[in-house]
Amino acid sequence: MHINTTTQLTYCTNIHPGSNWESTFTSLKEYVPGIKAKVSPDRPFGLGLRLSNKASEELDEGEHVLEFKEWLTQNDLYVFTMNGFPYGNFHDERVKEEVHTPDWTTRERVTYTKRLFEQLVELLPMGMSGGISTSPISYKYWHASEELKKKAFETGAEHLAEIVLQLWDLESTTGKYLHLDIEPEPDGLLENSEEVVHFFEEYLLPIAVPILRDKAGIAAEEAEKLIKRHITVCYDICHFSLAYEEPEYTFQKFAEAGIQVGKIQVSAALKILFDEENQDAIWESLAHFDEPTYLHQVTEKKDGKVKTYNDLPIVLEQKNDFTELRAHFHVPIFLERFDTLYSTQDHILKVIDYLKKHSVSEHLEIETYTWDVLPKALKRELSESIIREINWLKDRL
Repeated sequence: MHINTTTQLTYCTNIHPGSNWESTFTSLKEYVPGIKAKVSPDRPFGLGLRLSNKASEELDEGEHVLEFKEWLTQNDLYVFTMNGFPYGNFHDERVKEEVHTPDWTTRERVTYTKRLFEQLVELLPMGMSGGISTSPISYKYWHASEELKKKAFETGAEHLAEIVLQLWDLESTTGKYLHLDIEPEPDGLLENSEEVVHFFEEYLLPIAVPILRDKAGIAAEEAEKLIKRHITVCYDICHFSLAYEEPEYTFQKFAEAGIQVGKIQVSAALKILFDEENQDAIWESLAHFDEPTYLHQVTEKKDGKVKTYNDLPIVLEQKNDFTELRAHFHVPIFLERFDTLYSTQDHILKVIDYLKKHSVSEHLEIETYTWDVLPKALKRELSESIIREINWLKDRL
């Protein structure tokens, strides 16, 4: 059994409002102690912390870090992973494709991520590894030609080399091992395992190895090891189910390429199965998930290829015949089906089975951030929902 004592299990606090540090800390104080009391009453509980850029900037002001560390200690909490994907506000306003802004072609993304690592290294207990999940370089539709995509990958690789140097330095000075977890998703520049391996082999290693050599005098072989140590993948189960990739296939492909999985985000997508008799009811149920805040890409596997519709309204408008569709809407992980629709919970169970036999990642983070935009029939009190998800996962692990 590979789910061992070093495995950290938490939920991502991006489901709580937090546009700045004050609102973030207020949310944490309101929800986390009560959740911990129910899911981890006798043991310290690790947090999956989400800080917007503004919250992160403000955390550095005055005595905020010290106050936060004291609060963590008093409540028997610690931080081991962060969600550094959404930069701006993530609630109560249109997010959609802006979740990628600013992307890895910009200095803003580098500055934000570096600051998060400085904060994580301060919060992370000794003897534990720490990770931050991040955007899959950029959003596909912002780079119309192959040439522009190539440019984005090149700039992204240069910027990631800077992160490797930072994390190498932090480990040398603090003894703490940190990794940046790139999170593929539909319509990201990286969507699936093939694209991740291609990015590592064609861009990241060829570009970052010389940078490490020139800036820090690190030999090529050692540089490659450092890059693969500090740049890892965030395997979001919902996203990889949308790519129609079986977990065993993906994990083995990464292992063969020497790419590590820094974090597994436990999440379920919507699954829509064709049923001629219930077509109208199916479309009606699906329409309840069409909401204006987040991007809900829909994927379909046809003739061995995955076709992506970049948002749910397109599919609802066309109502074409299909065998199976999957929609990027993080639904509660404890639900296998609801109404006439299903979830990709089976994908989570396959991942769990794989983890019981193979060591893949020490970090497990439940990431259902859509509670406030779920259809009415699925809404429950937030703390109750989070506790139910954590307990569901713990029972299966």
